[in-house]
Amino acid sequence: MKNEEQKRLDEHYSKEKDWLKWGPYLSERQWGTVREDYSPNGTAWEYFPHDHARSRAYRWGEDGIAGISDRYCNICFAIAQWNGKDPIIKERLFGLTGNQGNHGEDVKELYFPLDNTPTHSYMRYLYKYPHNPYPYTDLIAENGKRGRKDLEYEILDTGVFDNNAYFDVTTEYAKADNDDLLIRITVSNRGLEKAALSLLPTLWIRNFWSFVDMPEKPSIALQDNDGAPYVSVRHVWAGNYNLYFESAPKLLFTENETNFERVFGSRNDHPFKKDLFHTALTQGDFSLAMERREGTKFAPLYQWDLESGEQATVRLRLSAAKHEDPFDAYFDKVFREQVQNSEAFYESLLGTRNIGHFEIQKQALSRLLWSKQYYNYDVETWLIGDPKEPLPPVERLGGRNHTWKTLRSHDIMLMPDKWEYPWYAAWDSSFHCVTMALLDSRFAKEQLLLFTKEWYMAPNGQIPAYEWSFSDVNPPVQAWAALQIYQYEKNKSGTGDLNFLKRMFNKLALNFTWWVNRLDSRENNVFEGGFLGLDNIGVFDRSHGIPGNGILEQVDGTAWMAMFCLNMLEISLELAIDDEAYEDMANKYLGHFVFIAEALNKMNMEYEGTWDQEQGFFYDKLIFPDGRYTPIKVRSIAGMLSLTAVLCVKAETLEQLPRFKKSLGWFKKHRMETLKYPVIQEFTNDGDLLLSLVPKDRVQVLVRTLLDENEFLGPYGLRSLSKVHETPYTIAIDGTRYSIGYEPGESATPLFGGNSNWRGPIWFPLNYTFIHSLREYHSYYGDTLQFDFPTGSDNPMNLAQVSTELSARLIRIFEKDEHGDRPVNSLYRDWYRDARFEDLILFHEYFHGDTGRGVGASHQTGWTALVANLIQELS
Repeated sequence: MKNEEQKRLDEHYSKEKDWLKWGPYLSERQWGTVREDYSPNGTAWEYFPHDHARSRAYRWGEDGIAGISDRYCNICFAIAQWNGKDPIIKERLFGLTGNQGNHGEDVKELYFPLDNTPTHSYMRYLYKYPHNPYPYTDLIAENGKRGRKDLEYEILDTGVFDNNAYFDVTTEYAKADNDDLLIRITVSNRGLEKAALSLLPTLWIRNFWSFVDMPEKPSIALQDNDGAPYVSVRHVWAGNYNLYFESAPKLLFTENETNFERVFGSRNDHPFKKDLFHTALTQGDFSLAMERREGTKFAPLYQWDLESGEQATVRLRLSAAKHEDPFDAYFDKVFREQVQNSEAFYESLLGTRNIGHFEIQKQALSRLLWSKQYYNYDVETWLIGDPKEPLPPVERLGGRNHTWKTLRSHDIMLMPDKWEYPWYAAWDSSFHCVTMALLDSRFAKEQLLLFTKEWYMAPNGQIPAYEWSFSDVNPPVQAWAALQIYQYEKNKSGTGDLNFLKRMFNKLALNFTWWVNRLDSRENNVFEGGFLGLDNIGVFDRSHGIPGNGILEQVDGTAWMAMFCLNMLEISLELAIDDEAYEDMANKYLGHFVFIAEALNKMNMEYEGTWDQEQGFFYDKLIFPDGRYTPIKVRSIAGMLSLTAVLCVKAETLEQLPRFKKSLGWFKKHRMETLKYPVIQEFTNDGDLLLSLVPKDRVQVLVRTLLDENEFLGPYGLRSLSKVHETPYTIAIDGTRYSIGYEPGESATPLFGGNSNWRGPIWFPLNYTFIHSLREYHSYYGDTLQFDFPTGSDNPMNLAQVSTELSARLIRIFEKDEHGDRPVNSLYRDWYRDARFEDLILFHEYFHGDTGRGVGASHQTGWTALVANLIQELS
C-alpha cells in the first residue's frame, strides 16, 4: 500500500499536481559566486563580498536562511533575525572567502536541515543564533593569523555559544496543497538569561527589472482585511500569491534593489533599497521602512524579550488561494499530518531496525533534499552583459568559461553544498543521483540526463565540470551512476527503465568519443586527464601545466576510461537483450576496453605500461618531449583506481547474445592468448566472463595493499593516500623539487586552492566505488579469492565480506560509541554531548584518515549522503 508521500510523487509525475513547484530551492550563498562576478580578471570573492550582499541586488539567484522559492526563484521566502547587538541583521549565512580562510572557504554558522520529503511536503530546518554579537571580525582575524598547518577557527571556538547563550530558531514548512504552504517558526531561548530577538520572516521578489525588460514590475502589496493580515504578490511569470501572517506591530516594505550610494558611492534614485530593513533595525528608525504599503521586499517584524527556556511561535501561510481564516484548526491539522506522513515515508522507505542507523539515514537524505537549489547561469548573457546594465569588462570575453556560450542552466540542481559549493560539479552530481534514487528515482534520472542535454553538454561532447572552470575534467562516472539507478529500480520493482538507459547511452557515446580524442595525446590508450576531481593528490597541480612541458600519463585517467568503457559495455549488453542493434556497440566497447587494459598492464615500464613489478603498484608516468620518462611513485588512491574497472557478465547473458560471444572468442584467440596478462581471464565457453583492468595476480597484490592498515585501510574507511607517505615522497623535475606527504586532515598545501584534501583523508565517493567493485569481483570468484582483513591479521574473508566490513567502518563515522560520541564530532565532543546537540549530525565533505572527524565543507551532504545507501545495502 502506497503511503501519502508516494501518492504525491505519483500525482506530480502524472502531471495531476505540480508538487515540486515550491521547494528549498533558495541558495545559502549567492555572493562570491562566479555568476555574480563581473570583474575583469575573475576575482569572484572580492568583486561581490559578503559585505555587499545585504545592499546589492543579485543577477542570477537569491540567498537566505532556511529559505524556499518557486522552481525559478521568482518569489523567495526566508528568515532574518537580529539579537539587538550584531552590526548587521542576520539575513544570510556568513563564512570566510577562499582567500580569507587558512584552509579555503568555510561557512561559520550552526545550522541543521533536519527533515524533508521528496515533494517537500514537510521540511524542518534548525538555525542556532547567538545572544551576543556575532564574531565576524574575530573569525576573519583569527583565521587570517593561522597557517595551513593549524586547524580552522570555527564558530564554536569563539565562545559565542558558551553557557548556551543562543536561540534555536526552527523553521517548518507543510504543504496543504501544491500551491498552499504553511509556515511555522519557533524561537527558543536556550540560554540562562533573558534575551531579545527580532524576527523578520521575509518575502521578496528576485530582481529582473534592473537588468532586463519585464512586461511589468512585480509587486508585494498590503491588503485591507478584517481577518488575518496579508500581502498579495503579483508576478507576471510566477503567478499571484498571498502571504498571510499573524499580526505584527511593524510591517516593513522596501525594494529588492541595489543601494548604489553605499556600494558604489553614486546617487540613489530613491531611498527604498535592499538593505533598508538592516538600517531600520540597527538604527532604531522604522519611519522609512513603514512609510509604504507596497514594494518587492516585505517582512512583518516580531520582537520579544524571551526568558530562559521560553519560546515564541509565528505562523504564516503562502498560498495561491484566498483564506478567510488561514490559521484555523486546519492549519495545525495539516502540520500534524505532514509530520506523521514524513515519518511514515521514511519508515517505509528505509525499514531500518537500528534506530541509530535510521536517524543517520534520515538526516543524510533530508539534507540531500535540502541541497536542491535553483541554478541559473546563461554563459553567453553573462559574458556580453544585460541590456539595462553597463557592458562587462572586455577581458571577460576571453576569460573564464568563454568557450561555453551554449551552456544555459535554468534548473533545480542537487548541489554539493548550498553555501560552500552552491554550484554543481559533474561527478559530484552523479553520486548525488545514486542516493537520490532511494528517495525519488524519477528526479534522479532526470537530473542525470540533464548533463547530456544540448544546453549543458558542449557540441564536442564534453560535460561541464563546475562553474569555476567548465573546461576542467571531472571523472566520467555518469554511465556508472546510470547503471546504479537502473539496477536499483529494477531490483525494487522487477522492471528496469530501458528508455532511460538508451537516452543516457546515446549521449554518453558522444562524451566517450570526446574523452578518447581529447585525453590520449600519444594515442596509446593510456590517458592523461589532468585535474580529474582529486584536487591536490599529485606532487604538482595536474590541471595547470606539466613540469618540463611533458605529458603525464595518469593511472586514474586510464582507470576512469576503462571503467567508463565497461559501464558502456554493460549498458550495451542490457539493451542488446531487448534490442539486438546494441550488440554491435557491446563489441565496440569490448574491443576498446581490451586495448586500454593491454596498454596499462604491459610488463616492462621501459615501454608503455605503468605497473611497477617490484613495488606492486601502478604509478603515473611523466614523459618529457625528448622521450625520457620518469614514474611518479606516489602510492595514492589514484593508483588503486585500476581495481574499479571490473565487470562480471553472467553465462546466461552471454547465451542470449551470440554475436558478442563470438567477438569474445575472437579477442581471446587473436589478442589474449599471446599476452602474459590476459584481460579476458579464465573464460570458458559455458561460464561467466570477468573483464578486469587488473589481472588476477595484480588484483591480489593491490587488494592486500588496499587492506593494509599501514597503507590505505583506516579505522573509518579507505584513505586517499597511503600512510607510508608519513615520510614524504619527493622528486626533482628539471631542477625543481616536488613533494607529497600524508595529511590525514586539512590540507597543508595551497595546491588547487587548498580547500579540499586528497592527501590522506577518507572520501565517501571513492570508498563507495571500491566497495561495489569488490562485490563485482566476488560475483565471479566467490570464496575462491580471499584476503586477510586487515592484511596480516590471519582473518581471511571473501571480497563480499570485505566490502561489508569497509561499509561498517564508514558508517561508524556517524555512529555513537560507548561514550555517546560520534567520531565525526571528535573536535567538539563536549558540545555534541549536550542534549540540544547530541542528535544533530553533520555530513562533511571528507573525514580524517585516522580519527574519522569531519573535515572540509562542514555542512555538506552531497556525496557523503551515500552513507544512506551503505546502511540500506547492509540492512
